[in-house]
Amino acid sequence: MLPKPRADLKPNTADFERLALVKPTGFREYDARWLFPEEINLMGLNAVGMGMAKLFAERGVPKRIVVGHDYRWYSGAVKQALMTGLLAGGCEVHDIGLALSPMAYYAQFALEVEGVAMVTASHNDNGWTGIKMGLSRPLTFGPEEMGRLKEIVLAGDFEMRAGGRYIFVPDMAERYIAMLTDRPKLSRKLKVVAACGNGTAGAFAPQVLAAVGCEVVPLNADLDHSFPNHNPNPEDLAMLHAVADKVKEVGADVGLAFDGDGDRCGVVDNEGNEIFADKVGVMLARDISALHAGARFVADVKSTGLFMTDPVLKANGATTTYWKTGHSYIKRYSHETKALVGFEKSGHFFFNPPLGRGYDDGIVAALAVCDMLDRNSAKSMADLKNDLPKTWQSPTMSPHCGDEVKYNVVDKIVAHFTALAEKGEQIAGQNVRELITVNGVRIVLEDGTWGLIRASSNKPELVVVVESPTSEENMKAIFAALDGELQSHPEVGAYNQKI
Repeated sequence: MLPKPRADLKPNTADFERLALVKPTGFREYDARWLFPEEINLMGLNAVGMGMAKLFAERGVPKRIVVGHDYRWYSGAVKQALMTGLLAGGCEVHDIGLALSPMAYYAQFALEVEGVAMVTASHNDNGWTGIKMGLSRPLTFGPEEMGRLKEIVLAGDFEMRAGGRYIFVPDMAERYIAMLTDRPKLSRKLKVVAACGNGTAGAFAPQVLAAVGCEVVPLNADLDHSFPNHNPNPEDLAMLHAVADKVKEVGADVGLAFDGDGDRCGVVDNEGNEIFADKVGVMLARDISALHAGARFVADVKSTGLFMTDPVLKANGATTTYWKTGHSYIKRYSHETKALVGFEKSGHFFFNPPLGRGYDDGIVAALAVCDMLDRNSAKSMADLKNDLPKTWQSPTMSPHCGDEVKYNVVDKIVAHFTALAEKGEQIAGQNVRELITVNGVRIVLEDGTWGLIRASSNKPELVVVVESPTSEENMKAIFAALDGELQSHPEVGAYNQKI
């Protein structure tokens, strides 16, 4: 039996080579991330695999699991160690090799397998590893599953089971690409910059875009796990600036930037301007709702208020519900409510039937952008962006607040603004139209101006965002109202930035 994992082992020691190291902090709300090998070693990954097997047994789910890995020099070894634990726990392991996260999700459907364990650090710096897990397609673990897995692993509460089976799947990449390209070609040849940041998407995204009729200009599409240019992160300014420069250099119609494991896609217009993911979501919602009457969407609470106020969406009869920030939350809620698409501000988009299978896939999102441009052939990407109503929106602001107190602080702030709204008092000089409290508090005023305070899921911080569709003054007024309340709590510290 594998000994109970420890958190105090140091590399280059005898104990590190014979015992399991698992830092508890690696278990996040909806996936796992560790520095390798400082926070988890190969024996620790055995433990995580055995813990997953125990969790599947507890939930009564057949222990059949798709496993893949991203392109980092250590990801293959991490996957092998994880699979050893899964096999020891009696799992049937379907190894699809080098993969994108959405390829692993697709493999669950293609192979009719219940579970997934994708080894990836996504866009994180080198040295990080992680696992995206699920036991019911197309969903991934949420806080409850992650919490139980953490309990099992840290307690060493494993159950060795005979019957483990290893199956190597040699052709999943070809099957995934064939699925994405089994569709009509674009009616006009779009020139597209496909930026991959030397991450795993470079092996797949340019090929798919070319197959549907794009003229592809690859940018850092050769795989290099040292990431010599920048991290493959479409929210990173270094990546976006590189894409913008290439778009302007070659005269592209659009720039598409894929993250390290291919489940997100950032967008740069033909003039070299970044379009934030929530605004891309509104543009796609306009396009999709024109084709699907009564379309329903989900957006996370950090996203623009245009999902509610945009006149085109209203005219198309589209409705949007705001939900908890976090890709696992938006994926699950979109699936449960049968929304057509779920949009998360970090760039995770979830296309549900008939548009997709419900998981986040950056290449599917890229194809949706290309289809939108194809259907609006008289307009450029910049035109479509500029057609949106103007809003004044802050960056995401993150005042410090300790992990042990941040949720309690947010509860007090929610209670404060709820009491004001119930008394009919004005906030920032306006009546309150709605309070959305599924994830902190999002205060929506009568003119559509809104402000959000929530606890960060993975940092000792709060998250503050404000936006107004009417004026910069109203944006600043709602921020002043939120900031005034924040300053009354001594646990809240300095901001990373302010408007």
